[in-house]
Formats: sequence, structure tokens, C-alpha cells
Amino acid sequence: MQAISLSSGTSIQVDVPLQQYNTLAIPAKAAFLSRCTNLNQIRQCLSFAADKDLAPIVLGEGSNTVFAKDVDGLVILNRLTGIEVLKETEQSVVIKVAAGENWHDFVKYALEQSWFGLENLALIPGLVGAAPIQNIGAYGVEVKDAIESVEFIDIASLESRKLNQSECEFAYRDSIFKKDLRDCCIITSVTFRLTKLADSNISYPALANSVPQSASPLDVFEAVCEIRSSKLPMPDDLPNAGSFFKNPIVSASQHLELIERFSDLVSYPISGGGAKLAAGWMIDQRGWKSKSVQGVYMHREQALVLINPNMKSGQSVLHLAGEIQADIKCHFGVTLEIEPRVY
Repeated sequence: MQAISLSSGTSIQVDVPLQQYNTLAIPAKAAFLSRCTNLNQIRQCLSFAADKDLAPIVLGEGSNTVFAKDVDGLVILNRLTGIEVLKETEQSVVIKVAAGENWHDFVKYALEQSWFGLENLALIPGLVGAAPIQNIGAYGVEVKDAIESVEFIDIASLESRKLNQSECEFAYRDSIFKKDLRDCCIITSVTFRLTKLADSNISYPALANSVPQSASPLDVFEAVCEIRSSKLPMPDDLPNAGSFFKNPIVSASQHLELIERFSDLVSYPISGGGAKLAAGWMIDQRGWKSKSVQGVYMHREQALVLINPNMKSGQSVLHLAGEIQADIKCHFGVTLEIEPRVY
């Protein structure tokens, strides 16, 4: 495979298949691709992209990505590693984690050090750098509650910047990195503040039914791993990007209207009024489980999970998603938003 060598050992490959770099196994190609293990390499790649007028795309493990077509720009694989303790007391610890660290491995490592607060987020695929972008959440916990700050490289200036927790503008599956800073930065590290007090959140019903009130953080971690493994297919077994649609949020008035029409509607009240609807319930009600369009399927057990066992194109993936969105909109009057990033 042809490659371009820059200084300091930075190598950029040309015309690279992306199938192994996205968990949906979509057979797209990248015009250029580079694996970066330090900040200097990232800056060199960004300079190369600017000189060639190429759009840079940053990938972690590609667990939240749909390639709708071949990529004409430069794909940068963020492979920065390292975990550093910045501050430690008897009750808490502040740790800086490089963006290229595997998320689940980090959660497991933190638990082994008796650093708590992330055990509910076990087994979520992807790297640490992706966590704040999506504000990943599961089983009653969102990562924003443990984040102290996020460091990144500004793509235009190549300078390093840092935002504190409030500046990240976290919301449900959202952050400033999906809005004002979308395509403008590359996250290089995330600083977390974790507790040493074993007081896990087991408020989520599925979790509360699996562990006793006295459950330890390790108990919670193991229960979350077991629940996720039983409910969600692993990408290595069935190519998928996890939950393909967000749970939509509706106003209080629309929620009441939906309850009047659908007495068994699955929903959760949210602060400030309104409700979060279970997208999986709506998709299931419309009979989409196991259904196939153009060789792409919805999982037979998990209505939110789109699978691509035949390694079809991104267009085929989006075609099935579009049909589901249109059906849900027609039947429930609710718009489903695709959760993965589409390129």
C-alpha cells in the first residue's frame, strides 16, 4: 500500500479501505489515513490536510460512524495513550486520560484502583476521546458527571485548548463538540474526577432488578456487563454501531397526546417538563425487529440496533434507517434522530 512519509515518523497511507475501522463494517475507502500516537503527529497531519485542502476526519474505534460514501479527505486515527493522576485525596482522585485509551478498559482500570463513578458505563464501545462528544450514558449515569475538563487541538490554529465541564455544554447525547466545535477540533485528553466512596447509582430499573441495594461498584460493573452482553450484539459477532437512534424528547403536551393514543407508551419524565420516549419500543411496535431492507437488518431482539452482517454500503444502511424514521413519524408523529455520525 502506498504511503507518504512526513517528518518525525509520521506516515500517511493512500487509498485505504475503512471496513476494519468502523464497527458497521461498511466497505468505504479513505483517500488518506494516518495513525497518530502523539500530538506532533496530529499537528503534522493537520498541516498536510491544510496544504492539500483536505477535510480531516478523526476516528477512534469507529463505533459511532456511518460512511455514506468514500472519504475524499484525511482520516486521522486517534491513538494517543496514557493515564496520569493529577491530584488525589482520601475521598477523590483527578486523572487525565489520553483520548486514544479504550473506554471499557479505562473503566475497568479505574475500578481496579478503587476509583468509582464510571461502573455504570462499562462495556460501551469506543475510545475515551469520544465519550465527551456524545456525552455517553447508560443505566442512570452520564459521563458528564465525572468530567472535569476536556483538552483538544484546534484544527485551524493547531493550538491546544481546554474547556471545563460547564463550557462543554453537555446535554442528552450532546455537547459543544457536536455543535459549535463540530469538525473544528481533535480531543486529545479528558480529565475525570472520580470518588473513592463506594456509592454506586442503581436507580435504573434494569440495574435495580439485577443487584441488591447494598451492591458494591464491582457488583454494578459486573451486572452492567452481563446485561449489556445479553441485550446487545458485539460488533465482532454482528457488525453494528450500538443504538442507532436516539430516544426522542417531546414536550409535556405531546407526551399527553401520545399517552392518550398509546396507553402502553414507554416513556420517562425529564426535568423541566416533557418526556423521553423509548425509541426501541416504538420501532418494536411497528414490527421492525428482524426486518431487512437491501441486506441490512434490525436486530431480532434489540429494536434499536441496526446490524450489517452482509457488509452492505453506507447508503443501504441509511436507506433502512430512513424507512424506519418515516414509519415512526407517520404512525407516532415523532422524529427519530440517527445517533451515529454520518460522513
